[in-house]
Amino acid sequence: MVGLLVTALIALALLGYVSAEGARGRLARRRERPESGGSKHPRIDPGVERRAERKARDLLRSIVNPEDWEMYRDLGFIRVVGRMSEGTGGRYCYLIYAHKPIVAYMPGSGSLLSEYCVAFPDRSDGIYSPRLPDSDDVLAKWMTIHADEERLVRGANMHLPGRQVDPAQVRRDLVRLREWERARSARSEHSLASTS
Repeated sequence: MVGLLVTALIALALLGYVSAEGARGRLARRRERPESGGSKHPRIDPGVERRAERKARDLLRSIVNPEDWEMYRDLGFIRVVGRMSEGTGGRYCYLIYAHKPIVAYMPGSGSLLSEYCVAFPDRSDGIYSPRLPDSDDVLAKWMTIHADEERLVRGANMHLPGRQVDPAQVRRDLVRLREWERARSARSEHSLASTS
């Protein structure tokens, strides 16, 4: 009987020790956990993404030509004329959207050719988001098309139109682009007539 009592006391002592260790471990993990709902990233200023986008827009405006900047500002995308078409007799263009594939199309007919899926992740510090600000993503695609269009096209995942970008939306954007170009042309003709 005494042996049973001693065994029970030892078991209780061990149980108390294991429970205390478990509680200390849970407490330590709770202290390590950030305050913001279990996220692994520290709490950040909610305006940081807005400020990053503002800086990215300023950078985009300083690098692209004025027409491309106005197009992005007014329409939310940029059109780039493809240079690989020179000498082949066919002319095509690209629509560059933020965080969407680049869409190739024929400007005369508006026929959609393909989607080129490319990504430019933000590898700077990984604290905020792996996505670049929208304007930085557009600028990265614009610069890559201008610098080495053939390599971009060769390295991108190419899909038929409609895989990620709605073809109806692209066609609406092409209509908006034509209207925007007409209005811009009319404004520049009006300003030339005013100065003459």
